[in-house]
Amino acid sequence: MIRKVMTLVLIGGSLAVAACNTVRGAAEDVNSAANATENAIN
Repeated sequence: MIRKVMTLVLIGGSLAVAACNTVRGAAEDVNSAANATENAIN
């Protein structure tokens, strides 16, 4: 039982970390695109 719980906790933690990195990466991409557009206008 403990093994199943630990497996679920590890999988859940891995998914949470992957989701955070994905959101952070998407935010950086949007920010980079906004900076490129702003630099092109100026």
